[in-house]
Amino acid sequence: MTEITLEPWAEDDLDLLRRLNTPEIWAHLGGPETEEKVVERHRRYLDLGEPGRMFTVVLPDGVKAGTIGYWEREWQGETVYETGWNVLPEHQGRGIAKAAALAIIEEARAEGRHRRLHAYPSVDNPASNAICRKAGFTFAGEHDFEFPKGHFMRCNDWYHDL
Repeated sequence: MTEITLEPWAEDDLDLLRRLNTPEIWAHLGGPETEEKVVERHRRYLDLGEPGRMFTVVLPDGVKAGTIGYWEREWQGETVYETGWNVLPEHQGRGIAKAAALAIIEEARAEGRHRRLHAYPSVDNPASNAICRKAGFTFAGEHDFEFPKGHFMRCNDWYHDL
């Protein structure tokens, strides 16, 4: 399996968010964000505390390859964790996102607040749906989501029992 570590989100991770803010990476999420929105996202990631956390995905050589995190959301009458990730294009296709998903499952499990961790990739995002499958998530169906605000998308609901 691909070796990665998760490091808590830090002040110097803003550059990573900027590098991830591309049309390619945000194609299934409504397109790239403005600089102001990227900075707001960085602040939210820094302020996200328990329950939930954001992390950088770090390779053995210290290179930051992407992001992953988990946070609370209300879903079908229950409070659950949600997860989401991004991996820089030059690191895609090497099992990094799967390794990060497996690691985030353990992080959420260790926090011990909720029974399930959900991921909601776009139905049009085969790579993220494959990561869910490979990381042992269970497919629960399709749903419409508003993300970002004002942009509606059709997503698959995947969950992992914690």
